[in-house]
Amino acid sequence: MTASISIRIDQTLYDQARNEASIERRTIAGQIEYWATIGRAALDNPDLPVSFIAESLASLAESRDEATAFVPRSSRT
Repeated sequence: MTASISIRIDQTLYDQARNEASIERRTIAGQIEYWATIGRAALDNPDLPVSFIAESLASLAESRDEATAFVPRSSRT
C-alpha cells in the first residue's frame, strides 16, 4: 500500500496534469508521478532524448506476454 500526502502545486501544473491524465487514462496523481519518473530519469541520463526515456519506461511497464519477440537481423529472411 502506498502512503499518500498532500502537497501544494501551481494551479497551471494541476490543470495540465488533469488534462494529460484524462488523455492517458491516469489519475492526476499518477500523471504527476509519471512526469516525475521521466524527469528523474532524464536528469540521471542527460545524453538521452526525453522521448527515448518515456518510450523505454513504457516498454518496461508492458506485460512480457504481450511483448513482441526480438528477432536479430541475421535471423530474418
